Amino acid sequence: MSFLFKRRAKRPIRKILIANRGEIAVRVIRTARDLGLASVAVYSDQDMHSLACDLADEALALGGSAPADTYLSIEAILAAAKKSGADAIHPGYGFLSENADFAAAVRKAGLVWIGPSANAIRSLGDKISARAIAAKTGVPVIPGTPLPTRPDAARDRLLDFARRAGYPVLVKRADAGGGRGITRFDSEDDVLGHFEALLGSAPLNGYFVEKMVTRARHVETQCARDAHGSFAVITTRDCSVQRRNQKVVEEAPAPHLAPAVERALESHSRALFEAVDYIGVGTCEFLVAEDSSVYFLEVNPRLQVEHTVSEEVAGIDLVAEQIRIADSLPLSERRAARGHSFEVRITSEDPAARLMPATGRISQISWPGGPGVRVDAFIRPGDAIGSDYDSLIGKLIVSAPTRADALARLSRALGEFSLEGLPTSVPLIEKIITHPDFCGPDSPAARPLPAGPPGTAGGRFPKGERPFAVHTKWFEESRILDELAAPVPSPARPARSAPGGAKPEDMESFTIELDGRRTTLRLPREFFDLASRSGAIPERPARTQHLRKRGGRREERGAADSGPALRAPIQATVVRVLVEVGQSVNAGDLVLVLESMKMEKPILAHRGGRIADIRVAAGDSVTAGDPLVLVEPEEETR
Repeated sequence: MSFLFKRRAKRPIRKILIANRGEIAVRVIRTARDLGLASVAVYSDQDMHSLACDLADEALALGGSAPADTYLSIEAILAAAKKSGADAIHPGYGFLSENADFAAAVRKAGLVWIGPSANAIRSLGDKISARAIAAKTGVPVIPGTPLPTRPDAARDRLLDFARRAGYPVLVKRADAGGGRGITRFDSEDDVLGHFEALLGSAPLNGYFVEKMVTRARHVETQCARDAHGSFAVITTRDCSVQRRNQKVVEEAPAPHLAPAVERALESHSRALFEAVDYIGVGTCEFLVAEDSSVYFLEVNPRLQVEHTVSEEVAGIDLVAEQIRIADSLPLSERRAARGHSFEVRITSEDPAARLMPATGRISQISWPGGPGVRVDAFIRPGDAIGSDYDSLIGKLIVSAPTRADALARLSRALGEFSLEGLPTSVPLIEKIITHPDFCGPDSPAARPLPAGPPGTAGGRFPKGERPFAVHTKWFEESRILDELAAPVPSPARPARSAPGGAKPEDMESFTIELDGRRTTLRLPREFFDLASRSGAIPERPARTQHLRKRGGRREERGAADSGPALRAPIQATVVRVLVEVGQSVNAGDLVLVLESMKMEKPILAHRGGRIADIRVAAGDSVTAGDPLVLVEPEEETR
């Protein structure tokens, strides 16, 4: 054993500064209040009126709006801690939570760091280093190898590895988190095409290649270890429903695991924590293959977004446990886990527009309630979702005695949620949780209870038993998003007509009562515009997300309505411009790529013609409606 007894801090923690924002800041502040501890919020300019600032005992400005000047600034956060008199810092997740230099700076400043040591973060935060530690301690790793920094040498080693291991393979960045920095290659042509564009570019520092384990589940262990050497796996979790390596649905405990797999997960997790003398709360992530083989993936030395489901089934406050461990106290007494819990992340992403992030102001929001329902959120009516941070609106967590009961409860809770002002991911989540592969043998419709009429929770779930068949690439392979995406009219054919000859995007849905029955009415927008101008109705009725998901798909407007200007559909950053002035394009050709809230949005030519002008360059920020390029008909440019 590498651990030594650590003496308790001379003074117990009394005031905690939360070096974060949004939902996780609110979460930590509430636990601090439960424990009788003072809390300090810090904020960027746009977060001054946030819920976290309202709930904290005091709130201090970080003096800026850009993340680099605020939540990613070690100097600004330490200055705020000194000004407030805080004696401890909680990093939350994201931002600086896995920054070893930040952890070291906090301790050097004489403050308590609520997390593992800087050495543990460095050892496990780099994926190449973490793989070496896992292999040394006997934890199985996926076959792989580091890549040279020179692109041509990296290409050759990757090709050699893939020929021996077989495709598909993954290239990863050693320092990337949150599923970013991962590229998949399915053939030698993929490799050659990718590196052709990289040759002559900057060195590829910190990349490695590994064999892709197909149809594997993403299973993780929520772990804790105190300064006295006591270790515990609090629960397992399954996070296999992912889009572009970003988790969508999480649950605890991980369902339908063989007992031998559970024992291996606990043994491997203990070995990893003890190998680096990890003191604190953290998560070990693994892939579980179809043959029940377990492979190490990574360690997250911080609180996870999905920690809530472990809390619900284990009956423990993990933030309180973090504070307890940081205060040199032993782990709290473990309770036997019970029941099942789901967490879904409700985001301002539009399923009808292939989950394109949406920005704007929320005019109304109503969360579900009732037994077993928890909401971790920070958004209030009147708050805005911008493009500076991620698109999270809140996390909906439901718990019940069994997985089938929890699925039915989650369906009910999603049906109660409503929001005005922005589209949300709720329709997609409903599709996922009612899919036969996801329900498996736990489908609520298979319970010995009446299924109920169509439209009720029982009626929406599949009947009969099927195996649980979700894996990390299941979301893409199931093509669920295709069922929700609004159809894009082909340039060669006119758009499908709606009643009265109106196009689908010119229709609006409203709730009405007809013969004592509540229903949804779709009418052309023109009808309401004319009625409003004539004074027949004072204004256009408000629509809600709740009605959009039941009354038809939300249709996506194009990047430009008409004319030569191709306009930005959202507030975003220009990533790449793929055309030049004078170049001919056809309708539907890729013109440029935008990025908003970590998601890329391809912008296609709205009509054929020649590029007459380019108004933006890579790195520029644009707002919705800004002109990007001008596309004029061929005859006008001659």
